[in-house]
This record gives sequence, structure tokens and C-alpha cells, in this order.
Amino acid sequence: MASAAGVGDKYRSFLHGDGEKKTVWRNGAPPNYDLVNKLFEEERTNEWPEGSLEEKVQRLLKSWEMEMVHKARPEDQKSVVRSDNYSASTNGLKPLTRKELMAIGGYNAFLATTLPPEHRIYDPDKESVESATSTFLTAFPRGFAIEVLDVYSGPPRIAFKFRHWGYMEGPFKGHPPHGQRVEFFGVCIFHVDEEMKVAKVEYFYERGNFLAGFLSASASATTAPASGCPVMRGN
Repeated sequence: MASAAGVGDKYRSFLHGDGEKKTVWRNGAPPNYDLVNKLFEEERTNEWPEGSLEEKVQRLLKSWEMEMVHKARPEDQKSVVRSDNYSASTNGLKPLTRKELMAIGGYNAFLATTLPPEHRIYDPDKESVESATSTFLTAFPRGFAIEVLDVYSGPPRIAFKFRHWGYMEGPFKGHPPHGQRVEFFGVCIFHVDEEMKVAKVEYFYERGNFLAGFLSASASATTAPASGCPVMRGN
């Protein structure tokens, strides 16, 4: 599992330290997770004991997400295997290679690929990694927190339930900010090798929930009091 000695960040490995001296970062420097860590600590469901399986899986998840978004070169991504065998899929669709993931805009676009084109307010086919990252950072200036809720199995197939959430405090593709929480839940399977590096990712989550919060909250803002729940649950 990813090392617990994540110097500079309590929840992520491979972000600071001697091992990252030659890392090429997309924005020229390591990202700062202070704001999203604060959000995570204030609203997480569980505080897993250090060294527990749940804590280790959560660290691996956060480290993997960080590297997919912020490290420009595959060779700098230490949470995943270095071979071309690495792949990721959502909701049982065709697995994407590392090259294909980079081409559609990386992690954020990867999560949006299950929506049919006619229902997308965000089209990963038209985004680069840089534009995708900028779009979501603008909409969620405090970041989009993620936590592990349950771990169903350990390595080599680590199956777990996760929660992803943030507050839309900036505009998103023409949709005005509403300040409400946008969240979704899902299940993920990490296939790891003997060094606990991720070789294959399978993401499963409720279709439409990822982007529904942008639309439902924007619509409710004009028809209901601001205190109304903005998040569309289910399909």
C-alpha cells in the first residue's frame, strides 16, 4: 500500500520529499491540499485509525487521484504500475489506457464518460487535462473531497465504497454557482500488483449523479428557496 510517510500532506503519499525532486508537475509545483483537507476533516463520515486497512486504502485512493490529476509524466506516477498495462473504466465500459485517459482530460473527464453525449453539460471529448482541471477548480475552489466509506476486500483486488463531494462556489460551464454541496457515491475496485501499485481501476457509480447537482441546484435556485436540497439522488 502507499507509504504512510506522506511528508507535507497527512493523507497523500508521493507529493513531497526527495522522491519528488525530479517530478514534472502540470502547474510547475506540487498542489496544495490544505483547503480540501479542511473540508474532508470537517465533513468526513469516519476517521479511520492509522494503519488500518481502511486508512491505507483511503491513502492509496487520494494518492492515486492526486497523481492522475497533477503529475504530467507517467514515470512520475508512483501509485500505479509503470507498464502500458494500466487501464481504468467506469460502469463497465471499455477500459481506457493511460494514453487514452490523458487524451480526454484525465481523472475528472474519466468520471464523466458514462453520461450519453446528449445529456452532458461537460464533454470530455472536448477537454484537455489542463482545461478539465481548470474547469473543476473554478467550480470547486475548496476542492472536491473524497473518502472511503467501507472496504470489502484487501489486495490484490481492493474493493471499496467511496464518497466524493464539494461545494459549487464558482461557475461551471455557464451554470452559475449556487454554493450548495454536490456529492455522489460509488464503488471502486483497485487491482494491485505485489508492490501494491494500481494496475487496473474499475469505477462504478449511479448514472447521472456526478453532474446532476450542477443542473438541479441551478434550476432550484430560480424556483425554490436557497435552503432546498440541490442534489438529485438516484437516476
